[in-house]
Amino acid sequence: MYPFTYVRATALADVTQRLKADPDAKLLAGGMTLLPTMKMRLAAPSQLIDIGRLTDLTGVSAEGDGLTIGAATRHAEVAAHATVQSVIPALAALAQGIGDPQVRARGTLGGSVANSDPAADYPAAVLGLDATVITDRRSIPAGEFFKGLFTTALATDEVIRAIRFTRPVRAAYAKFAQPASGYAMAGVMVAELATGIRVAVTGAGPCVFRWTDAEAALTRHFSSESIDALSLNPSGLNADLHADAAYRAQLVKVMAAQAVARLTGTAR
Repeated sequence: MYPFTYVRATALADVTQRLKADPDAKLLAGGMTLLPTMKMRLAAPSQLIDIGRLTDLTGVSAEGDGLTIGAATRHAEVAAHATVQSVIPALAALAQGIGDPQVRARGTLGGSVANSDPAADYPAAVLGLDATVITDRRSIPAGEFFKGLFTTALATDEVIRAIRFTRPVRAAYAKFAQPASGYAMAGVMVAELATGIRVAVTGAGPCVFRWTDAEAALTRHFSSESIDALSLNPSGLNADLHADAAYRAQLVKVMAAQAVARLTGTAR
């Protein structure tokens, strides 16, 4: 690990000032990705700005047709929160399946979303539930936020304050987890919103994406059989030592069908 300066932020205004003054500074919330990267000397931030204790970045509140969750809210808190379990139970279940107990106790919603890790779970919920990313200066629709591998619409000095999720008519998330890490080799959020069906896929591509063919098929007939009749083009999907692109394409189909089966009460 290279030398760095550690600063515990006391206010959001302090954070934005430091980021503007130092382009090599990085935010620290849970540190589940940043710290291991630093230990391997793959990242060398000049300073870590700890935002984990900023109270205005934490908490869950029901608002209108959905709920808003602070960026520094930890996975375990999302999973256990009664409001999340009541308003969007699929989101609570997704959070409960992230990593292991240690990761859930430290990792944060905002950190996961800002990182745009191709195998992270939360991006599927953000895109699938048509959420809005609220920063210190603007609101970014989910469809405009994720740009690619570890790339988002955030400016270098921009800070996520919260995520506003739309309450679905019904939703379910299913993933095939890598056994050692718990990361999604393929994870699918299927959500029926007032505006229509959304199917968001994580773990299979460079970043989260919508499977529009599945959305169209489920709009015509909401059943696992509708998914079974589809095929996902493996071109451009991830391939690594765990699975090649064709295998991941098949996993996406299986996970999507499982999510739909949970919503329709059919066995899979």
